[in-house]
Amino acid sequence: MQQWIFLSIAIVSEVVATSALKASEGFSRLWPSLIVLAGYSIAFYFLSLTLRTIPVGVVYAIWSGAGIAIIALVAWIFLGQSLDIPAMIGLLLIIAGVVVLNVFSNAVPH
Repeated sequence: MQQWIFLSIAIVSEVVATSALKASEGFSRLWPSLIVLAGYSIAFYFLSLTLRTIPVGVVYAIWSGAGIAIIALVAWIFLGQSLDIPAMIGLLLIIAGVVVLNVFSNAVPH
């Protein structure tokens, strides 16, 4: 169970860091830049802890897939990014892939 908590922390940290990346304006603003650096540092640290018990391919698929979907939603809700029907379908397919990997794959420890 602990590996899933570590992976969740890695995903949330990556989402926070990526969200702050735009506000950093090319690392020219101090506080958003520090959030980016801290967020990615935390994300990679907890990602490395997750890799102790879950295979790297599985971890990366879940981490990147969930991160992509959450970032797209954050950008839509908070940054006014538009999501058309093909974008929403693509995001649903990413989410479905993560669910299939977690629920049906023997490569994921349960």
